[in-house]
Amino acid sequence: MAIRTQQSLSGFLVTDPELTITSKGEARFYAKVGQEHFTRNDDGSFTQLESTFHNLVQYRKAAERSYERFAKGDHFVAEGYVHEYDHDIDGQTQHAEEFVAKKLGHDAARQNYTVDRNAASKGPDGSSRPQTRAAVDRALATTAAPVSARSVPAADATRRRDQRVQLVPEGADDTHPMRSAGLAL
Repeated sequence: MAIRTQQSLSGFLVTDPELTITSKGEARFYAKVGQEHFTRNDDGSFTQLESTFHNLVQYRKAAERSYERFAKGDHFVAEGYVHEYDHDIDGQTQHAEEFVAKKLGHDAARQNYTVDRNAASKGPDGSSRPQTRAAVDRALATTAAPVSARSVPAADATRRRDQRVQLVPEGADDTHPMRSAGLAL
């Protein structure tokens, strides 16, 4: 199955978020956002260019959650699409665009934040999700699937690396370039 992708937008909130209600009775999150732009120099350094500014909107329950969690200055990553539209200003038709976020979260590379893992939530199978590191470790220990070393502490990563499933039977003709270079996949 192919990897599903969508357009994304990352940047920072320039204004405090606004929460309004549409004519259909749905919640609408709105914020003016900025994007920093850089150019790479021949020596490998970067020069910052002028920032650009855009409209970001989100609808329904997700809009309510984002309004509670975001503030002016926060860095974000959004998944969604660009919506282009025309509207009248003083009798003149103006073309505009906005980014409609289906998903909106803080940018972990640029923003420190805390995740509340104590909230009551259910896993995809309807069971309670593990709430502690020990419960996560127990759940991971019972699976044979490979685990990314970035998702667990270093000591656990070493143990998990040793539990990886061998993808190619020993002695088989393995022509994958990464394996032939001596790298484990």
